[in-house]
Amino acid sequence: MRALPCLLGPRGPLPLALLCLLVAARGSLADGQPSASPFTSLPTHGEMMTKYSNLSLETPDISLTASPFTSLPIREEMMTKYSNLSLESHNISLTEHSRVPVEKNITLERPSNIQLTCQFTTHKDVNSVNVTWKKGDELLQNYLLNATGNILYAQYMFTIINSEQMGSYSCLFGEEKEQRGTFHFKVPEIHGKNKPLVTYVRDTTVLICKCQHCSPLNWTWYSSNGSIQVPIDVQMSDKYVIDGTSATETRLKITQLSEGDQGSYWCRAALRLGEREERVELVVLSYLVPLKPFLGIVAEVVILVAIILFYETYTQKKKKHIDDGKEFEQVEQLKSDDSNGVENNAPRHRKNESVSQ
Repeated sequence: MRALPCLLGPRGPLPLALLCLLVAARGSLADGQPSASPFTSLPTHGEMMTKYSNLSLETPDISLTASPFTSLPIREEMMTKYSNLSLESHNISLTEHSRVPVEKNITLERPSNIQLTCQFTTHKDVNSVNVTWKKGDELLQNYLLNATGNILYAQYMFTIINSEQMGSYSCLFGEEKEQRGTFHFKVPEIHGKNKPLVTYVRDTTVLICKCQHCSPLNWTWYSSNGSIQVPIDVQMSDKYVIDGTSATETRLKITQLSEGDQGSYWCRAALRLGEREERVELVVLSYLVPLKPFLGIVAEVVILVAIILFYETYTQKKKKHIDDGKEFEQVEQLKSDDSNGVENNAPRHRKNESVSQ
């Protein structure tokens, strides 16, 4: 820390000593690596506020909520207790002209210290902007505010150590027209087979679930009986075998498949901050199923051949009937011609006889 000259004033040496310590703390931070967060020096301020709690401090560019520093010792105690945890910093930027809420999804596998910062840009007086933090619908207290020009920073720091602290955290700016930024904390996803797994009766199949970015504490498999999930107990049946090549993967082996094994299977991963599950669909077919398309084609061919034969038979019969009709007409015509010839010859014969007489 750099030495700074401190002068005695009308308030005595103690307030000036505090100011010197603040300036020195900021100077020592400036000598080190720069930080992107405007709240980097706030824990140092909290230590000094605890040490000099009987003094007043005026800082024109800092606007605070209702005594947010009162919880800093508790927050520092938690940060000290969980100092071995990693720090997760996440930011959201908003403006007074934002029309829709800004959301950010955060995947968290293990307990961590969390630092959430919302940056709000406005043309109004930043000290007049109402700021609220919520977890779901629950109001949160003890957050920090910092103003730089027309930009207002709202920061909330906490530690996630169990599933109850997961969820959605929101920062809200304004009253009549609230601008909202939301951080959604979720455990990593697990992946199974997207499409149904198709196999046949008496075969063996393997269902697989993976978690690429996590190492679950344990895996559990369930079969679906309607809307009820039934745990699969490999010790009660030789039909199932559960194993995995690594902690990030689990396999369910099913032997001697029957049509009754068809349905939904669920793999569930137990993580340190919650649980995730994924569904795998299994379809079991009999060996007659592949023959159905072939049998359908054969049936279509048979029907087509039958229609053709029927049409040919009908055509032949119709043609024969027409030929028989024409032959009958010809016979009738010949008979008619013959009869006409006989009738015409008979009178002539009589006439010839009368003449001869």
